[in-house]
Amino acid sequence: MPFPQIRIVMVETSHPGNIGAAARAMKNMQLDELYLVNPVLFPHREAISRASGAEDILEQATVCDSLSAALEGCQRVYGASARAQRTIPWPQLNARECAEEVATLPGESKVAVLFGREQSGLTNDELEYCNTLLHIPTNPDYSSLNVAAAIQVVSYELHMARLGEQAATVAQNDDPLATADELEGLIEHLERVMLNTGFLDPDNPRQLMRRLRRLYQRSRLEKTELNILRGILTSVEKDRR
Repeated sequence: MPFPQIRIVMVETSHPGNIGAAARAMKNMQLDELYLVNPVLFPHREAISRASGAEDILEQATVCDSLSAALEGCQRVYGASARAQRTIPWPQLNARECAEEVATLPGESKVAVLFGREQSGLTNDELEYCNTLLHIPTNPDYSSLNVAAAIQVVSYELHMARLGEQAATVAQNDDPLATADELEGLIEHLERVMLNTGFLDPDNPRQLMRRLRRLYQRSRLEKTELNILRGILTSVEKDRR
C-alpha cells in the first residue's frame, strides 16, 4: 500500500545549522520534501556542514514567503507544538499516534508537518492551519527540544509507520481528501456568507470562526464533500441576491 507523501515545513528558522541537521534527519528516514518559510539565513555554509551528506535535500528545498504557500496541495496538516492553544482546545496526538494516523490516509495524500521557530514555536494563527497538533512527550523538568531533534523523532515514527511496524491496513477511499488551501477557501466562503446573512457578528467573529475551523479541520473532508458544501453556500448567496 503506498504511503502518503510527507512534507516537512520549517517556519522562520533562525539558525541555518538546524536546517542542515533537519535535512540529515530526513534523509536518514527516507523523507526528501523540505519546505522553508522565511528562513533567516538560507542558503548558508553551516546548513551544508550540518547536513553531512544530505546536501541534496537542501538543494531541492522549497523556500516560501508564507505558510499558506508552503501548505498548498496538502490534505492533512500536523503542527508540532509544546503547548495547546490558549483559547479553544485543538485535537492533539503524540508523534507515534500521528504517524499511525498518517498511515491510515489514502496513499496519494499529501501531508505537511510544521515545525516553528526555535524560541517561540508556532503562533496560534499558524496552528489554526493544522488539522491536529503534534506533541512529543519529554521530561517535564526539561522539556526544551531542539527543532532538528524534534524533526528526527517525528521522521523516525513516520519511517516506522511506513515500514508497517505500527500502521494498520485500512480500506482506501477512492475520493481524495480536500487540500489545506481548498479547506481555507471553504472557511473564507463560509465566513462571507455568515456575514452577509447576519449570522456572524462582524465585530466579534474570532471565537465562532475558530470553532468552525476546528470542526472542519478534524472532519477529514473529501473533495466531493467540500464541493457540496461550497455549492450550498453559493446557493445561499444566489438566493440572497
